[in-house]
Amino acid sequence: MKVKTRTLSHVVHPKKTYFAVAEKGSFPKIIIYEYPSLKPYRILRDGAEKAYAYVDFNNEGNLLASVGCHPDYTITIWGWKEEQPILRTKAFSQDVFKVTFNPDNDEQLTTSGSGHIKFWEMAFTFTGLKLQGSLGRFGKTSTSDIEGYAELPDGKVLSGSEWGNLLLWEGSLIKVELCRTGMKSCHSGSINQIMLDEGEVITAGSDGSVRIWDFETIDTADVIDDTGLLEIEPINELHIDKSVNLFSMIKMNEVGNNFWLAQDANGAIWKLDLSFSNITQDPECLFSFHSGPIAALAVSPLTYLMATTAMDCSVRVYDFSSKNPLVHMKFKQGGTSLIWAPRSVSVSASQIVVGFQDGVVRVLELFDPKGLTVYAGRKKIPDAELHLKYVFKPHTDEVTALAYERDGDILATGSEDKTVFFFDVEKEYKPIGFFNTPGPICQLMWSPASHPEKTLLIICENGYILESLCPTIKDVDDQNVITFAIPNVFLRCFHFTSVKSKILRFLEVQRREQQKMLKEKEKLERRMKLAEEREAFGEEEIPEEETSEEGEEEEPPLPEIFMPPTPSPILCGFYSEPGKFWVSLGNYDAGFLYHCQFPSYLHNSDFQKQENEPFDFRVLENTEDNPIRNITFSNDQTMMFCGMTNGAIRVYVLSENDPFLVSLQHYWHFNVHDNNYGSIKSITSSFDDQYLLTAGEDGNIFVFDIFSEFIVPKGIKAKVPSPRFGIESEAAPEDIEDPKAYSIENARKKREHDKLMKKVEELKAHKREQIKILRNEFWKLLELNKELPAHMQFQRTDFNIDAKIHAEIHKKTSLKIEQVEKELAWEKQKHELGLKKLQDRFREPLESDTIVVYATQSDHQIASYRLVKPSKYSKLKRPSQSERRQSKMERLEKEGPGKKESQRDTGGSISLQEESVLEKGKKFRPRTLSEIMVENQIEKTKKLIQQAERAQFKILQRKKEWEELYKSKPDDDYEDPKDVQAIKEAQTYMGDFNLKTAPDYKIPEHMRINAAKKEEELGYLDTMAHGKKRYMNKCILSLRDLKLAVIEEIQCLVQELKNIQSSIPASKHMPIPQVPQIYPEEVPERRFQYDEETLLRFQRKQKKRQDKSSSKQSGTGSGGSAGGGLVGFLKLSSGKEGDLTTRDSLSRSSKASALLELPKPVEFEKAEPSDAELEIMKRDEVKHLYMQQFLCNRINELTVTFDAELHLLRHQKLKLDTKMKLSDLHHLTLFQEMLLLKNFEKQENILQERVNSLDKEEQDMQWKINETLKEMEEKKNEITKLQDQEKALYAGFQAALGENNKFANFLMKVLKKKIKRAKKKEVEGDADEDEESEESSEEESSLESDEDASGSEDDVFDDSICPTNCDVSLFELALQLREKRLDIEEALVEEKKIVDNLKKEYDTISKKVKVVATNLNAAEEALEAYQREKQQRLNELLVVIPLKLHQIEYMEFGEVPEDLSGTLVFSNHSLDRLQERIVQLQEENAKQQKLNKECRERRKLLIREKREMAKTISKMEETVRELMISKFGRVIDLEALQTLSVNTTLEELKIKKLRKELSNAKELRMWEEKIAQVRWDLMMKTKEHTKKLHQMNDLCLEKKKLDSRLNTLQNQQGNAFQGLRKADIVAKQKVTELVQTQLEKITALKEEIELLRKKGGLLLPPITPKPKNEMKPMDT
Repeated sequence: MKVKTRTLSHVVHPKKTYFAVAEKGSFPKIIIYEYPSLKPYRILRDGAEKAYAYVDFNNEGNLLASVGCHPDYTITIWGWKEEQPILRTKAFSQDVFKVTFNPDNDEQLTTSGSGHIKFWEMAFTFTGLKLQGSLGRFGKTSTSDIEGYAELPDGKVLSGSEWGNLLLWEGSLIKVELCRTGMKSCHSGSINQIMLDEGEVITAGSDGSVRIWDFETIDTADVIDDTGLLEIEPINELHIDKSVNLFSMIKMNEVGNNFWLAQDANGAIWKLDLSFSNITQDPECLFSFHSGPIAALAVSPLTYLMATTAMDCSVRVYDFSSKNPLVHMKFKQGGTSLIWAPRSVSVSASQIVVGFQDGVVRVLELFDPKGLTVYAGRKKIPDAELHLKYVFKPHTDEVTALAYERDGDILATGSEDKTVFFFDVEKEYKPIGFFNTPGPICQLMWSPASHPEKTLLIICENGYILESLCPTIKDVDDQNVITFAIPNVFLRCFHFTSVKSKILRFLEVQRREQQKMLKEKEKLERRMKLAEEREAFGEEEIPEEETSEEGEEEEPPLPEIFMPPTPSPILCGFYSEPGKFWVSLGNYDAGFLYHCQFPSYLHNSDFQKQENEPFDFRVLENTEDNPIRNITFSNDQTMMFCGMTNGAIRVYVLSENDPFLVSLQHYWHFNVHDNNYGSIKSITSSFDDQYLLTAGEDGNIFVFDIFSEFIVPKGIKAKVPSPRFGIESEAAPEDIEDPKAYSIENARKKREHDKLMKKVEELKAHKREQIKILRNEFWKLLELNKELPAHMQFQRTDFNIDAKIHAEIHKKTSLKIEQVEKELAWEKQKHELGLKKLQDRFREPLESDTIVVYATQSDHQIASYRLVKPSKYSKLKRPSQSERRQSKMERLEKEGPGKKESQRDTGGSISLQEESVLEKGKKFRPRTLSEIMVENQIEKTKKLIQQAERAQFKILQRKKEWEELYKSKPDDDYEDPKDVQAIKEAQTYMGDFNLKTAPDYKIPEHMRINAAKKEEELGYLDTMAHGKKRYMNKCILSLRDLKLAVIEEIQCLVQELKNIQSSIPASKHMPIPQVPQIYPEEVPERRFQYDEETLLRFQRKQKKRQDKSSSKQSGTGSGGSAGGGLVGFLKLSSGKEGDLTTRDSLSRSSKASALLELPKPVEFEKAEPSDAELEIMKRDEVKHLYMQQFLCNRINELTVTFDAELHLLRHQKLKLDTKMKLSDLHHLTLFQEMLLLKNFEKQENILQERVNSLDKEEQDMQWKINETLKEMEEKKNEITKLQDQEKALYAGFQAALGENNKFANFLMKVLKKKIKRAKKKEVEGDADEDEESEESSEEESSLESDEDASGSEDDVFDDSICPTNCDVSLFELALQLREKRLDIEEALVEEKKIVDNLKKEYDTISKKVKVVATNLNAAEEALEAYQREKQQRLNELLVVIPLKLHQIEYMEFGEVPEDLSGTLVFSNHSLDRLQERIVQLQEENAKQQKLNKECRERRKLLIREKREMAKTISKMEETVRELMISKFGRVIDLEALQTLSVNTTLEELKIKKLRKELSNAKELRMWEEKIAQVRWDLMMKTKEHTKKLHQMNDLCLEKKKLDSRLNTLQNQQGNAFQGLRKADIVAKQKVTELVQTQLEKITALKEEIELLRKKGGLLLPPITPKPKNEMKPMDT
């Protein structure tokens, strides 16, 4: 076998002279080789960082495209002959699977990958040639990974998808998605390759199918609906196998054949014949191999054979010397480990032991079938065959290690379930036992022959290494073994502790010591050299510069001791000496081989607390990130082969007898397997050390020549072992295919558990039998107790020995019941949910089940209808979308008045309530005179207003009546529209009955049907049929109830008849009528009624079924225990109820026995009956015979009556059945019509919506036209009014001038003169308004200029100065009227402008209305055509109508014709109506002629009366005019006179004035009262002040006297007391101030009195500070 290079992609040159190989690694290369010399021709560099995903040549072969993998994803276009890249860019941000040139255009490329497809084009830009990419947009389609695609000649691209449909791309968009008929995908899975071959499209998918499609169909495919899918069917297809996953295909160059080679991703190469002819060959598998990682490899100890296994569930055997696969065998589970049995086990080396992922171990036997007599005479005999010899399951998880003891006596197996199992090989792999390990096992290795003891080295992944002694083989009966666990197993354990950081520290210390030694040696040599130089120069002392030593540099700190948080996994190991071993670890501890030693044997020790360190190590170069995964040695132990994690192999050459690996230094290194996912799983050498074999996780197997190819003999072929004698007749053991099957230990535990449960059940059964015997004895004692007299009987309470025991028993029983209920709660809930689902699915939709009632004396029967609940159509009533919807205006018109009136009503009621409340409030106080006056005035005004309003209303009503009368007056050429329409219809349809099948049939509006109406019709039919069926079911149910009542009565009558017959002789007995029976079909509801006996019966049936199934295959232990518990529970409950029932039955039987066992009367001797007794007996016998006859007749009458009722109801039901069949046929027709209408509904709704929208648009425009016309009419009226005002202005001015005024012309010119006035602009004017004003001013200026020009013939006059002798008032009047005239003219211009704009708007809208009306007519015609098409499709539906022969009137030669397609189904009633209608039409015609004659006479009479009335009206008008002139002096407007009413504003002001006067009078009265009060206070104050003045006058007089006396005294006594005293001066001042204050108050009060007398406002007096005592009177 050749060594596989690390390549990822390759491509062949179009001329087949070169091929390119893209490498994988760091900055890989693309190497172009010459063919067939295989010499490198060109090397392309720097195209990717890690690997290439795909390479491709263009059609001419001068360009090469490559795309890289993660992380760069670079697409490069190479000029490969020059070894230079032409273009380069990043393809995408995710994985890119493929890049190809367009076969028809080298400037276009396509790439696809994870979730994308991209289209590239080489285009020239202003910066040069560029590679421009356009990413495909999936749009509505889900994003998909695209594996396969193909470029079509016209530039479109056809790609696959993950879900198996084909996507047709055009211009970076999905044009259409292709699928198969019925929305099936083109492939059941992803499409991996698409090819174009001879006008056909070939697709290969992961479903193992190859399908051929028509190229033209795909190339011209297009979308037909909104789904974006197009259904097509393949021309041919070839399905290889279900387990095949086609990844790529290539056509073989064989002339005349259409053979293809296909690669199967599941490990095969197929040869396919795609000719699809009569001689097409079946798919042929050329090669098969493992798919996915190879788990294990082993070589034969005798010949050049190797065996492999993998997770693809296969075991394969190869002859690696001749490079031929020999045989393979498939299983249900993947293989995980494999070992070839040594020759000590099988002398011919024919046994292979394989471990699988479900814990099963199989022993396979290899032999050459050519040695068997069975194959004699066969043409094609295989080279080898595998035979299953032994199979057993020791583990519950995957088997990871297998190892034979060195003598071949014992096989050890290790697993992920942390167990090691031993088997006795000689006794057909009989299990010896097992023990548990602290971790999952990765390797087992027995000690070599050089070791004194047989020990097993067990390596666990989590850092534990165990050593176990070889177990002793004991001859023990297998039936007596309870468990296979080995007791008291002696183990030595080594728990690896990381020492890598210590080793690195130790190596660093050694390195530093060596550096120090080198420095010391250099210093010593330097000193010796200096000493020699000193001796040569004769110097005595060494200069300081030479003797000085350099300062020592500071050393960096040593590496710290580090312990990884997660222990490093152990990858492999091997023995060195007894008790010592080497191991290789991964993760942090990689890079070394560690030499370890076991501690002493430990028994039941805790391995978790144990920590051990290796005592030696070996450094492995370049293995810190690439640890050794597997190690094996040559037979002479001189070569150590190592398999690395990155897929490389190393070969170390060792010295002889070097277990400590002292010579482990130099090695050979080969990179073989994939460096990313090609870790070596197995490495081993052949039995003679000539070959080295490796198997990796990349699925590759490599075989190397260890010696030179000149030494190895050529043409060696392995020898397959010969078959054993009798192997062809030996039966293969039963294989273990169920992954949930019990392991050996679990099966043993299960067996012991079953034994224990069996013993327990037997013990329970024995106890139950004892309890049953005791219970029977107890019941007997109870019966004996009941037979005793009452006073001697024991009561039930006397049997209770201890009440506590019963209470405890009941408590335990209830606890057990609760426990069982809890255990069965999940099952109960599960079954309840299941029952509910069944009921919801089958019983809930059912309204009534079928009830069959049988007759009693015949075979007649009647069955009810099995009635389900009403269908959705009877409940559903959705609105019809195709009906014309009312516009918003129409809805408002319909709903508005009602709502407004209701609002008015509610508002009125609210206002009335408020008024009533106010009135009630007012009633509580008396009204004043002013209020009465105001109310009278208001009432008077209201009456006047109401009187005027009534008169005005009468006038308006009269006008309205006249208008309506004139409107209703027809024109002279008026014709009634109904008559016109009737004439038109008569002319159109008279004598022509259009059928629905006619091509010009117009469907009337009321007869148009849609899906909604049809659903309503269908629902009505279902409801009607359902109601009739329900009524019939009620009748049948009543009949069933009648039968039950009849049976019950007959049973009573039969019992009575039996009693009667017991007293008459047997010879006179009449036969007892048979009691009718009730059949199960008559009471179907009893099927769902059950009791405990029914449940127990069902339980027994289930148990029998389980017993039958368990006899075939064993069930789980837990399920068995649960089932037993359920049975026990049911038995206990049934026992209780059985006790109760037996107790009741015993009590009833005891009562019956008591009745029967009455004390027998004393027997006397029989005496002859007397005559009286004989007479009595005869009378009784006659009576009994009569009663017997009566009862028999009654029973017969009941049965006959019931049968008659059944016959009558059966006859009615038969009629109803006929109607229901017709209803079903009609239902079918309606349903077909509904489906058809639903298909038409979408387009019909679109057309109807268009008609509605156009109709609404036309109505809106018509409304706008009406509004415009109305506004134009209003503006015209305003213009007329303005013109009248202008005429009146001129007339008034002419009257003011008078006659013979010499300044009349001048003043008229002043009045008519055109002047420019400043335009009045609004404050908030827009720019548009300004422009309009400018335009209007320009127009006015032009008009003025024209008028000025017209008046230029006169002299220019100055209108600013009034001429002499002219009346100034007339001149000023002319100027004022001129301003008014100008205002009128401006208003006229504006109104005319508005009228012109309205005319333009009217013309525009009229044109739009015509366009809309045309579109509306077209839309209505399209809708009508669609309705006609729908009617035609409805006419095509077949309708079933049952007819009898006498109903067929269409005959040909007296026979019914075969073809009745030209006939009509018509009812006799309708035909009679048509014939009667002919007579009616004749009578109507005569009546119409007579009526026409009468109408003509009437018309002449009306014309004559009209003339006379016109003359009368003219006479009355003349009379009225004369009366007006005589009474009023002129003709007046009577309507204006009648509607003349009061001036409401004036009346309101009068009422307001009256109210104000009344309020002022009231206020005046109030102020008068206040003035009177103030006057009274003033008078009182004045009196008080007068009194005080009198007192002051008296005091002054007295003072004067005292002064005079004092003066006299002073004069007499001297000048001692001359002048006034201080106290007198102060008193005087106070009195003066008081007087002054009072004067001011008096003055203020007088002024206030004067003011209050007036009717003006009130002026407040000045605020002056007043004493508190002065304010009190005012307050009072």
